[in-house]
Amino acid sequence: MAQWRKTACSLCYVNCGLEVQTEGRKIIRVRGDREHPRSAGYLCQKAQRLTWYGDHDDRLTTPLRRRPDGTHEPVDWDTALTEIADRLTAIRDDCTGADEGPMAYVGGGGQGNHSSGPYGHALLQWMRSTRKFGALSQEKTGDFWVNGKMFGRQTCHTAEGVEECDLLLVIGCNPWQAHGFNRARNVVNTIKNDPTRRMVVVDPRRTETAAAADLHLPLRPGTDAYLLGAILALILQRRGQDEAFLHARTEGFEQVAEVLRRIPVDEFIAHTEVPRADVERAVDLILGARAMTVRVELGVQQGRNSTLNSYLEKLLYLLTGHFGRPGTNALHSWLTPLWAESAGQRSAITGFEYIGGYLPLNTLAEEFLADRPDRARVMWVDSSNPANTAADTASFERAIAAADLSVVVDVAYTETAALADYVLPAASQHEKWEWTYFTLEWPVNYFHLRPPMFDPLPGTMTEADIYARLLDKLGALPGREALDHLTEIARTDRANLMTQAAPLLKDVPGIAPVLLHLTLGRTLPAGAAPAAVLWAGCHQAARRMTVQVQRALGTRLAGTDLGEELFDRILSSPGGLAFSKHTYDEVWDLMRGERVRLDVPELLERLAGLDPADDRPDPEFPLSLIGGQRRSHNANQILRPPAWRRTDPDGALRARAEDLAAVGASEGDWVAVVSRTGRVVARAEVDGTLRAGQLALPHGYGMSVPDGRGGRVVHGPRINLLTDAADRDPIAGTPHHKDVPVRLEPATAEERDTAQRDSERVRQLING
Repeated sequence: MAQWRKTACSLCYVNCGLEVQTEGRKIIRVRGDREHPRSAGYLCQKAQRLTWYGDHDDRLTTPLRRRPDGTHEPVDWDTALTEIADRLTAIRDDCTGADEGPMAYVGGGGQGNHSSGPYGHALLQWMRSTRKFGALSQEKTGDFWVNGKMFGRQTCHTAEGVEECDLLLVIGCNPWQAHGFNRARNVVNTIKNDPTRRMVVVDPRRTETAAAADLHLPLRPGTDAYLLGAILALILQRRGQDEAFLHARTEGFEQVAEVLRRIPVDEFIAHTEVPRADVERAVDLILGARAMTVRVELGVQQGRNSTLNSYLEKLLYLLTGHFGRPGTNALHSWLTPLWAESAGQRSAITGFEYIGGYLPLNTLAEEFLADRPDRARVMWVDSSNPANTAADTASFERAIAAADLSVVVDVAYTETAALADYVLPAASQHEKWEWTYFTLEWPVNYFHLRPPMFDPLPGTMTEADIYARLLDKLGALPGREALDHLTEIARTDRANLMTQAAPLLKDVPGIAPVLLHLTLGRTLPAGAAPAAVLWAGCHQAARRMTVQVQRALGTRLAGTDLGEELFDRILSSPGGLAFSKHTYDEVWDLMRGERVRLDVPELLERLAGLDPADDRPDPEFPLSLIGGQRRSHNANQILRPPAWRRTDPDGALRARAEDLAAVGASEGDWVAVVSRTGRVVARAEVDGTLRAGQLALPHGYGMSVPDGRGGRVVHGPRINLLTDAADRDPIAGTPHHKDVPVRLEPATAEERDTAQRDSERVRQLING
């Protein structure tokens, strides 16, 4: 029998530990890793289909170059990298006056592979550029901005105490399907079956999690800020704030209270269409809780008033003192922060602020299409597929066409790759040493470096090697003699490697990750060179939280010895390990300053300015579309073959029967979803869990895949044909994907015929 090998799931950011059996280059069996220190054997249905990630007909095995007619031709690596280097050099030299540089870097890793990010960032810095975009800036940057205001750093990030809470407040997410914390379904069931614990769900739809809850508040889409504001006002009316906590640990409460006291509670609640008695019961549960934890996700982070929502949900647990104790929210440590600290820089093109080092993905097209000399000119896409995942597909297509150079680094021939000037084939995350920086746990935090399961597919390279070879052609790297000298230091005096390398980094500091890869990487186990960049993070963690790392490792080592020990432990722990262990009173060490700042003037002003009269549906587009719903067999864009889906092969439009009947449609019919930016045809499916007037389309569809006959077929709806890049949060620029204004229309005869033909072909692919 094939040996079980340890790895991790790459389909959501929880990254549960797995054990797999392989046959040739296929994963044939998957089970949860019971020895994994965090997920402890948990497994959901999606991970069992993981083989479809790297085993399909769209895998790239050679660099591609775009022909004049728009098709691609294969070229060798040296040709591709030489031509790209020549064009990058010419563009950089021509843009010496642009403060933000000529390059826009999009991506840097998916939900299972972050190894490429440091190396891609080295190229961005060589290009003297700052424009960086990614999934984080389409989902989370409003939350980062709020954290920076309240906790002092944008890299401060909150965790939830779901295992120990007696009240779990779930807002805008469905852990039963989307997970988002460890062993999500087990936690939901445990709370459901424990008479001493309670769960409240705030969501327009009666999700699987809402069905298990003690109380469901089915608010009208887009009214989260009104409901949260009303709940906070009621808490103050009942004097439910924790005065001792507020006095000891916070500042700015009076400014917050002044705004909350003026909220027209009845009017706000009426606007949400939630019964007043249910809102009062939610307040009862909050004020009666011993330990409440709040769990939020994209329902509020990609909804109306999303940055304000992120502020208000934090006020819920901070005003009531549910912070930094077992079962409450807290901050967590990092091995290496997944995002950066931004100091207020703004885009010269759009005026949006850099948050966490990112610009809003919704503004990417504007950075290229602006008629000005400092526009972006190079689009570099790494492990991302914005042609499908970014808002407003049509504007993205115009933007990539306007770029002077476009390059995609990816495992598969994606929709974005099909539009690029060059496509560079990367080894998959199953074919190299890989990890993520999703270290989001408290009070014990974990890191998992995964060894490869397979050799790299012939013709591919790791991203670290791609960037190292490209930067060498750009003349950014030291010569061979200097690299050999540093490699010897890495073998004999590793702790002092960066001290010895400092003179070489003086002129090009951004190449440090590549320098580690080419020197320290040569001393690591075979193939592990990309993980050399983790060495620096281990030393930073050992310096930043010495005692907590010592606790986790069970050692008294300190200084550079502790950093070296942590790195060695990570390398030798294929199933992951704990790297930090805090006590609850140490949560305050993870923020800047001694007190949480409660008053954020920009957001208090927005809260005070909320007016239901300004927040009414557009009569031309009266329905609300959930753009990107989690379902049983959809995930991120890395699972491309239709054959992985056991359910929902068409990516159905879910709607209430009465909303379908209004356009003469019923279950199984093809209907058109229409927005201001586009039109998408989808198969209708009746779903009584939705509110009247609410629709849902899944994410992870709309991909063009080989049809088995020499052509290609689009698999399911391309939902971002419906979204408008300008429909975004005013602070973070994040899209309103969970509340897209649309209407339904009957599909035309031609649309029905095309959709049915594509559906039948996709089903043939699924059924083999």
